[in-house]
Amino acid sequence: MSDAMLSAYLLLAAFASAIAGMGWLALSMPVHAQQVWGDVPSPAVTRALRGMGAFALLVALALCLAVDHASMASLVWVMTLAASALAIAFALSSRPAWLRGLAPWVRVSKPRPAR
Repeated sequence: MSDAMLSAYLLLAAFASAIAGMGWLALSMPVHAQQVWGDVPSPAVTRALRGMGAFALLVALALCLAVDHASMASLVWVMTLAASALAIAFALSSRPAWLRGLAPWVRVSKPRPAR
C-alpha cells in the first residue's frame, strides 16, 4: 500500500472516529437523548457516553497526528471536528433515530413515539 493510500485511510478513520465521538457526546446530553430515545438514559450511561465521546475525539487527534506534522494535523483535526459536529447536528434535526446506531446497548425505561 502506498503512503498516500495509508494517509487517506488514516484520515478516513479519524473522520469516522470524530463522527462517533460527536454523536456520543450529543447522546450524553438530555435534550438530544430525549430526541433519539424518547427518554433520558441513566446517569451511568450518560457518563459512559461522555467518556466514549471524549476518547473517540482523542483517537481522531492521534490519527491525524499519525498522518502529518503537528501544526497541520491539529488544523485537520479541528476541521474534522467542525465537519463531524455539523453532520451530527443535521442528523439530530432531520433523522435523530439514526443516532441510535451509535449506542445500540442503551435502553430507556419508557420510549415515546417519534414525532
